[in-house]
Amino acid sequence: MVELLLVLTSLPGLVVLALLDRSVGNAPFVVLCLLPLGPAASAGLFALRERATADALRPAASFWRGYRLNWADVLRVWTPALVVLGLLGVSLANLEAAGVPRWFAPALLVIGAGVLLWSVNALVIVSFFGFRTRDAARLAAYYLAARPLVTLGTLSLLVLAGGVVVLTSEVVFGLVVVVWLAFVLRNARPLLADVEERFTTAG
Repeated sequence: MVELLLVLTSLPGLVVLALLDRSVGNAPFVVLCLLPLGPAASAGLFALRERATADALRPAASFWRGYRLNWADVLRVWTPALVVLGLLGVSLANLEAAGVPRWFAPALLVIGAGVLLWSVNALVIVSFFGFRTRDAARLAAYYLAARPLVTLGTLSLLVLAGGVVVLTSEVVFGLVVVVWLAFVLRNARPLLADVEERFTTAG
């Protein structure tokens, strides 16, 4: 059920993305296509975590509750991350045309990897906590170093996702994204526990 709802809420963007040519000129359209994926992934994480604590399994209700509660907060961190990644992609594809030295490409790749890792942390945090956007952003950056094993696990999952997309397509990854999100949630447990203990009233 969670997989079906993930596909439903991100399907328009995934369909357009699958039809786009993989060219630099389409970078703005790629960013727009990926925007719905943020709130959908957040709702999926919310439903997967609530499944372990709810007395009655109602994944559809949990998914829509998570979507309703978090979509705005998610877009506040998801949108700038996508914009930065889009700009980095355009820069990497046009290094020679811009007269930028080739050695600068690895630096851009490292920055891109950092933005991806940060965006996953931010997505997880805003999915379960009601922090202000700037506080969630700071925590997402803080935990990149504070929880290195979580960061390493996230990096491995991102490489796995990238491999699936490159070897197959974005649509194929979309069809198995709930499994990937389950691993993201499992990997983020130490981060979530620490945030709850140190930065919430309940903790």
